[in-house]
Amino acid sequence: MGNKTVVGHSEQRWDAIAKVKGQAKFTADFPFKNMLYEKILRSTIAHGYVESYDTSEALKVPGVVKIFLPEDLPQNKYSTAGHPWTLVQEKRDIQDRTILTRHVRVYGDDIAAVVAKSELAAIQALAKIKVTYKKYPVYWTPKEAMAVGAQRIHEERDNVIADTCVGFGDVTKSMAEADYVIKEQLSTSVQQHVHMENQIAVAYQDADQRWTCVSSTQIPHICRRIIAQAVGVSWSKIRVKKPFIGGGFGNKQDAVVEPLVVALSMACNGQPIQLALTREESIGNTRTRHAIDYNFSIGVKKDGTITAIDCEVFSNQGGYASHGHAIGGKGGTFINAIYKMDSLRYAAKTVYTNIATAGAMRAYGMPQVVFALESVIDDAAEKIGMDPIEFRYKNRRPNGFYNEMSHVKQINFKVGECLEKGRKEFAWDKKLAASQAYKTGTKRLGVGIAAFSFGTAVYPFGLEVSGARLILMPDGCFKLMLGSTEIGQGADTAMSQMAAETIGVPFKNIIRDSFTDTDIDPYDTGAYASRQSYVTGFAVKEAAEKMKTKILARAAQTYDVRAEYIDIINGEIIYIPNGERLATLEEVAMASYFDMKDGKTITADSAVNIHQTTYASGCTLAEVEVDIETGRVKLLSIMNVHDSGKIINPLLATGQVEGGMAMGIGYGLSEGLRYDKTGRPLNNNLLDYKLPTTMDLPELKHTFVETDDPLGPFGNKSLGENPTVSPAPAIRNAVKNAIGIGINNLPLSPENVYEHLQVLKEGGQHV
Repeated sequence: MGNKTVVGHSEQRWDAIAKVKGQAKFTADFPFKNMLYEKILRSTIAHGYVESYDTSEALKVPGVVKIFLPEDLPQNKYSTAGHPWTLVQEKRDIQDRTILTRHVRVYGDDIAAVVAKSELAAIQALAKIKVTYKKYPVYWTPKEAMAVGAQRIHEERDNVIADTCVGFGDVTKSMAEADYVIKEQLSTSVQQHVHMENQIAVAYQDADQRWTCVSSTQIPHICRRIIAQAVGVSWSKIRVKKPFIGGGFGNKQDAVVEPLVVALSMACNGQPIQLALTREESIGNTRTRHAIDYNFSIGVKKDGTITAIDCEVFSNQGGYASHGHAIGGKGGTFINAIYKMDSLRYAAKTVYTNIATAGAMRAYGMPQVVFALESVIDDAAEKIGMDPIEFRYKNRRPNGFYNEMSHVKQINFKVGECLEKGRKEFAWDKKLAASQAYKTGTKRLGVGIAAFSFGTAVYPFGLEVSGARLILMPDGCFKLMLGSTEIGQGADTAMSQMAAETIGVPFKNIIRDSFTDTDIDPYDTGAYASRQSYVTGFAVKEAAEKMKTKILARAAQTYDVRAEYIDIINGEIIYIPNGERLATLEEVAMASYFDMKDGKTITADSAVNIHQTTYASGCTLAEVEVDIETGRVKLLSIMNVHDSGKIINPLLATGQVEGGMAMGIGYGLSEGLRYDKTGRPLNNNLLDYKLPTTMDLPELKHTFVETDDPLGPFGNKSLGENPTVSPAPAIRNAVKNAIGIGINNLPLSPENVYEHLQVLKEGGQHV
C-alpha cells in the first residue's frame, strides 16, 4: 500500500524560499578568519614555453604574501575530468596537466599564482609580473594539429588523443544499393556554459590536520580524489564540502580550481585561501562544449529506406584532455539507437589543439552529433520528396530494439509517439502549408523538426554507484543524506519525493540541506549524465524501503500485530484489515529515541551498483522567420516533445525543459566563443557572448509522452540534459525550409545566414 500521492506531483522545491529571500549560502558567502586571496597569472600566448619570470615589482605590492611559480608546487600529472576512478589503468582519463605549468598549451594557461591579503592586491601584483616566452606554432583546428610536421602539444603523446571506428555491416555495399547518397560537411561551434555562479573554492587545513576544500563542484567525491592525486596525498586527507551551487551544466564536472587552491593553502601553512574566477576567466579559461567537424554521408532509397550512414568525426579537444574522446566517440551508439539502417560506420578522432580546453557540457556530445545527423536526415527527406516527420517515423528504431553497439535493449522507446504527438500539438501540417505562402519577399517563413535519442546514466560504459542514508527524527520527519549533487536542477526535491512516496509520508517530512560533505554523505559520483533521479533514485528507494521495514517492525512489536498487516499512510501507522490508525509516526519515533526499555534510533543505509540503463527520446519542432536582407532569424514558435518515462515533479520538469530549450536555442542561433590570431578569446564576457535573453525567446512549449518505464526506480528515465539536444537542428531545418539553403555550421547568426545568402546571389541564383 503506502501513499501514492507524492511522486508525479508538483511539490515546491525545498530550497525555493531560501533562494528567493537570499538566505541560501554559496561558497563566497562563508566567512573564514584570516583568509588570503589567490589570483592566477595567465599566459598571453596560446602555445609556447615560459622561459623566465620577473616578479620583483609584483612582490613590492602591499599585501602580497607570496608568488608561486610552477616549480614551487607539486608537479604530479593528473586529469581534471569528473569521471569515476577505474581500476583498469588503460581506461583512466589522460593525466596530462600539472597544477601550474611553464609549457603553455592554451591562451590563459595557469602559469603562476599570486597569494595576497586582499583580492585587489593580488590583481595589482598580476599586472606587474613580467614573463618571457618561447613561442611555438599555434593550431586552431584538428586539421592543423594533425598535419604532417605539426609539433606535439604534449610531448609524451600524439596530437590525436584517440582514433576509433565502430559500426556494423558493409557501408560501401549499402551505399551502392541506395538511389541517392547525400554527402555533407558540418561543423559546430565552441559553446560555453555561462552558469550564474563562477568557479570558486576555498581551502584550509582543519583541526584534524587534513585539508578541507569548500567548492562549487558537481562532483564532490570525485573532486576529493582529483585533489589528492594532484597534490600527492592519500584520498582520506582531503575533505570536500559543497554548499548551494549557482549552476554548472558540466563545467563544474571538472576540477578546474580546486587542486590549485588546496596546493596553495598547503604552501601557506594551512591558512584559508580563496580562488574566485571572474566572469571573463570562467567563460574563457575553464571548459567549453567541443567544436566538432563532421563528414557525413547517408544512403537512401526512393521509398525512404535508409541503407547506410557513414560519419567521420573530428573533435576539437583544445589544450588538455579533460573528458577527451568520451564526447566525440559516443555518437555512433545513439545514431544506431534512433534510426534503422543496413550499415553504419562511425569513425571518430579527438585531437589536441591550442584553443580552450573542451570538457563536459549539458548533453555531453549529443547536440553536436544530432545537429549533424538531423541536418542530413532532413536533407535526405527533401531529396526524395518525403515529409520530414514521415521520413523519421518510417526509419525509427522500434520499441524493444536491441542496440548491439551499446548492448542495451531499448525497452519503452517512444520516439515514434513523440513524432506523432509533436505533429499534432505543434500543428505541423498547418504551419508547413502556411509557410509555402511566404517564399517570396524579404521575410520568409519555415518550419523544421529534429529528433533525438538519449541515454540514462553511463552504464554499461562506466561505473554507476550511489548511496543514500535516512535517519528517523523524533518528530517523525526524516533526514535524507545523499552524496549526489544538487546544482540547481531540483534533484534534492525529486529525491525527497521518492523517499516520501516509498515510506508513506508527506513530502514535508523529508529534510535535506545544501551541503554535500565527502566525510559524512554516502559515496555518489555526482551530477552528470542525467543519472541522479535514476541511479540515486534506486539508492533512495532502497534506503526508504529499509526504513519503512524497520518502522513497521518496531510498530508491530509495540502494538502486538503482524508487520504485514500494517502500513504507513500519510505519516500514520494504519491497521490494514479495518483501516484503523494505530499510531502516528511521531509516536513511534519518540519511542525509538526515548523508550527506557526498547529505545533504539532507526536509520537505514543503501549502496547500489546499477547494471542497467534505459533510453529516452524526443523531438523539437520549430517555426522561424528569416529576413533575407539582414540574415536575421526570428524564432516564432518552438516545441519540445519528450519520452522520459514517469515525470517525478511536473513543475521541476517544466523548468528543466524550458532551460534546456533556451540553451539549445542559443547554441543554434547566437552562441560561440571567438578568438583572435594569438588565441585570445574575443567575447568572454556577458556583453559580447550572445546568450539568448527572455526577450529573444518565444514561448517555450513542451509536452510529454509519459509512461512508466519498467527499468526506472519510479518509472522515470533521463530528462535533465535531453531538452538541449535537438533545438539547434530543428531551427536549422526550419531556416532551410524558409530560404532553401541548408546551412551546416553553427551558430545561425545573422552574419552566417547573410553570407550564405550572398553566395547564392553571387552564383546567379534567385533568392
